[in-house]
Amino acid sequence: MVPSVQQWQAQGEYWHWQGHRLFYRHHSRPGKPTLLLIHGFPSASWDWWALWPALSERFTLVAPDLLGFGLSDKPHPHAYRIGEQTQLLLELMTHLQIESAALLAHDYGDTVAQELLARQLEGHSPVHWTEVTLLNGGLFPEAHQPLPVQRLMAGPLGPLLSKLLGQNRFEKSLKRIWGETPPAEAELEVLWQLLNQCSGRQVLPALLHYMAERKAHRDRWVGALQRTEVPVTLIDGLADPISGASLVQRFAELCPQHRLVTLPGVGHYPQLEAPQRVLDALLAEFGSESG
Repeated sequence: MVPSVQQWQAQGEYWHWQGHRLFYRHHSRPGKPTLLLIHGFPSASWDWWALWPALSERFTLVAPDLLGFGLSDKPHPHAYRIGEQTQLLLELMTHLQIESAALLAHDYGDTVAQELLARQLEGHSPVHWTEVTLLNGGLFPEAHQPLPVQRLMAGPLGPLLSKLLGQNRFEKSLKRIWGETPPAEAELEVLWQLLNQCSGRQVLPALLHYMAERKAHRDRWVGALQRTEVPVTLIDGLADPISGASLVQRFAELCPQHRLVTLPGVGHYPQLEAPQRVLDALLAEFGSESG
């Protein structure tokens, strides 16, 4: 059953960071490896609900709502940057006394994961990343095909468009990027509610600055994927019009040393559309280590 916002919130806690209140869920599984889950735009840690029961049997889990997302604070005006989100996660892991972990990221979270890998390459990471699993996202700006509404909202008309964004248009946009299995009405309702927590629509244009950052920092973030010795797996829903087949082709060209798993018929949200297939691919990466 799809958990409500209130049910998800009741299982988490809040942490204060640089004057902001940040929501996260932490499931401790002593003796098991830690997995940090980083959600995408424009949603929240709730995105991992379908994987949570199975993952919680095998891992210690940490799943925050990034600043500006979900149940965390959404300061406005604010210059949201990938570097800030990265620092937030590193300090949260330090707060939880976690020194080693694997990563599972999606969409916006993929870019944060790339910055985490870049910092580890530079020797500036207090957390040692052991494995990285990436779901659909803009790993390579030249292969990223955002929706027209995202392009418009990232521009000068963004503040006006964010005010005009209604639930019907929001749900239509999500349905466009799902694959063969359409989202349940309950899922769409929760995603809309999460977006609107703390007047969240007003921060959408500022959050979308990440698309420009991907272009500005392409060499750093693509280079991190190419140069890292950490095992990386891309699990990609091929039916995604934003980061489906185009991402797979570019990943195979630029990162042939890494593992690639494709999911035909699955769209932009593999963890919600095909959770068992994602789980199988993820656990194959870890082997018996997490069993």
